[in-house]
Amino acid sequence: MSYRKFGKNDVLLNTMRAHPVVDFFVYNGKIYFNNNRHESGSFSKAITGITSSFSGGVSLYEYNIDRLTGSNNPIFPFITKDSAGASFKTVAPTTYSTEFQYGDRIDGFYPMTASISRELMSPAAGARGTVIDTETGTLTINAGAPSFPHFYALKNRLNFNARYSEHYRVSSSYESGWDKANQALNVIYIPSIFYGSKINPGSVCLKWYVSGTVAAEVRDTKQNGELIEVTSSNSTGNGLVAGVVMYDEGVIILTGSWDVDPEVDLPLITGRSGGGDVKPKWIYFGAGGNDAIERERADVAFASASFGINFEAETHTQVYTMFAKASRGQANFSNNPTFITKDQPYLLKSGSHIFEENPSRTIKNIASSSFASHNESFKRQVYISRVGIYDEDKNLIGVATLSSPVLKEEDNDVTFKMKLDI
Repeated sequence: MSYRKFGKNDVLLNTMRAHPVVDFFVYNGKIYFNNNRHESGSFSKAITGITSSFSGGVSLYEYNIDRLTGSNNPIFPFITKDSAGASFKTVAPTTYSTEFQYGDRIDGFYPMTASISRELMSPAAGARGTVIDTETGTLTINAGAPSFPHFYALKNRLNFNARYSEHYRVSSSYESGWDKANQALNVIYIPSIFYGSKINPGSVCLKWYVSGTVAAEVRDTKQNGELIEVTSSNSTGNGLVAGVVMYDEGVIILTGSWDVDPEVDLPLITGRSGGGDVKPKWIYFGAGGNDAIERERADVAFASASFGINFEAETHTQVYTMFAKASRGQANFSNNPTFITKDQPYLLKSGSHIFEENPSRTIKNIASSSFASHNESFKRQVYISRVGIYDEDKNLIGVATLSSPVLKEEDNDVTFKMKLDI
């Protein structure tokens, strides 16, 4: 083994920017991520552990593939309560203090999954509960806790993004004017694991399907966050702004309340027919996409609606590039036992006071000759099969294994280029 220190220009750190395409398809209460089907395993109905109640996403590290309690028990993280006070984020401080004794085991849960979700803020996104003064009995409307807390969390960012488009503003007199607090909002949340740093402006496309046919489509054609209806079959909203997309936060807010297809009525609010049917509108886009709408349909009407969400992500990945050099006259010894000629004694002397290795052992000549029945002159050469990376304390922190060993002769310079994403 030969240790070599990286030179000043042998280690480079770069940022790789990529724009992967992300596609979600929502149909009949299920979400399909990048056209991946839902697979059942031998033990679990959802082989990746992403259950049907929260479907169509990614399973971080793919823990617990095809595992089910009682058949082949799933793995899980755990921690023991001690004086360090360490716990999981999902355990509230009060619960940690009152429900666990020192030495108790606190269990976590795998797999960790992510998928898009939808929230219909209707009839008014800014609605609040009522407050009753217990002394006077006075009833105050819209003064209590917000019905949709996420709306109030988004208000500042919406107004901040108004520098790109007036349609971001919560309240505006632009065109016919609006106040999002008094509107029904259809909000689609996209976790950052799907878009990385941000959603690429100009790449967002939403498609409304009715009975398998595209009824309407919106795109951010101006790259300013406005989702403009660009194609439609029966819709009257061609050219209108149906909502906005928050690129940095991964949030799509739809406000379009015109009929996408005035010819049909679908159970897009409850998932069941019976007085709750509505005309397809953009505020109902994505119905059934992790939004608590019932998944057991009483009829097939809900299945007539399907939704496509497509965009490009922007990811930044830090990449270490390392050049490991085996210069001329270096890296010419091998720890492989076949490096030494066979049947040579390892020891010259050995006793209670001496241990001496054989100094006359010869290296096996593996140089090949171009002529038959002729032994080539001895050349010191080795085959390099892997490169180990060590820290400053000579602790092994990584190994790069070659697909096939590389011949290194004594008078040659060899450089190995290694890349590591972090």
